[in-house]
Amino acid sequence: MKKPAVLVTSFAAVFATLLATPALADDFPAAISVSGEANVSVAPDLAQIDAGVANDAKTAKEASDANNAAMGKVLLALKGAGIAEKDYQTSRLSLQPQYGQNKSTGASPVVGFRASNRVTVKIRDVTKVAGIIDTLVGAGANDIGNISFEVTQASKLLDDAREQAVADARRKAEIYAKATGVTLGAPLSVSEGGAPVPLFKARMATPQMAPAAVAPGEETLSVTVNVSWAIKQGQ
Repeated sequence: MKKPAVLVTSFAAVFATLLATPALADDFPAAISVSGEANVSVAPDLAQIDAGVANDAKTAKEASDANNAAMGKVLLALKGAGIAEKDYQTSRLSLQPQYGQNKSTGASPVVGFRASNRVTVKIRDVTKVAGIIDTLVGAGANDIGNISFEVTQASKLLDDAREQAVADARRKAEIYAKATGVTLGAPLSVSEGGAPVPLFKARMATPQMAPAAVAPGEETLSVTVNVSWAIKQGQ
């Protein structure tokens, strides 16, 4: 029954010896590690919307022809509204059979076809979003999908926040240093957290005759830094 006690005592002795070894102290320098945070609120400068047209017909060719003509009008409307060709791109094109139901036989025969075409549009002046949506609907778009807003120069806008985050980290570290009776030394390491830049997305129903109401709002960009501060020796 005494053997386990001997093993515990032996492990404790080895552990104490390791702690007393200078090399181990060199591998793990005394430090205080904290995270600092800062935020900045900015207005988005880019909007993106999805718009499309869908057409039903008895034959695949009729549906496809009608859909091509309808999307042609939508693309012309975008160009007329001042949207550069590089800023709109086909995102989905489909032609699908439509099935009916024969109640007497239970069969599902093909009764027609639906052709659809969607385009993704970038709007670099967010004040024009509502007007562009109205233009799309007026040109025949009958399927308006996601609307998203984003900040294109987020990294540059976060530069001031990065300095504030480091200052926040130092403030926290000094509190811990004072509470534990030590003095901060030089920073040993600094790393930025991997938090994603927020991107506001909102779904919107297909507008009817009334003008679209769109509110871009503001984005709150956040940055987090992790800093380890050395503890001064001999204080």
